[in-house]
Amino acid sequence: MSREKIVVMLAEGFEEVEALTTVDLLRRASLPVYTVSVTGRRQVDGAHGVAIIADKVFEDIHFDEVKMIILPGGMPGTTNLLNYEPLTKVLKQFAAEERPLGAICAAPMVFAEHGILSGKNATIYSGMEDHLKDAVWTEGNVVKDGNIITSKGPGTAMDFALALIAFLANEAKAEEVRAGLLYQK
Repeated sequence: MSREKIVVMLAEGFEEVEALTTVDLLRRASLPVYTVSVTGRRQVDGAHGVAIIADKVFEDIHFDEVKMIILPGGMPGTTNLLNYEPLTKVLKQFAAEERPLGAICAAPMVFAEHGILSGKNATIYSGMEDHLKDAVWTEGNVVKDGNIITSKGPGTAMDFALALIAFLANEAKAEEVRAGLLYQK
């Protein structure tokens, strides 16, 4: 089975800038990315009142077809992702199979709480470093350790999305998208 799909998980209270910037840039790179609601319904309300209609609901996803799972931060979005047991099971499976995972802002704490970041370099929203548990907190807007990519927050969403494109496609595609957006490093 081909694993091509990329999913951005959305819970009530997700950080809009992080989720939508990631989806937008991955689509500009022609990568097959889908927003997935963990609420049981397609409409999900962001942390700042922006409601979006997700492409899919969690129950409709066949995770054997998914290449990468990405978690945006935001509160209470991150806590809602952390407490969603079906997602926990899938994240642990991805980690065991060393399949790609990404998280930004507070969301790396979801990986840390489930032992996925144990001994790995990671970053998180400033002031939340203790939530990384036994990960190695690393300074940087985006930190990649093997199959896991983490980023700090809304202000690093462009860098995060471009790093995901470089990882999932290649550096040339990431540079093409960056240049098209007139984004300066």
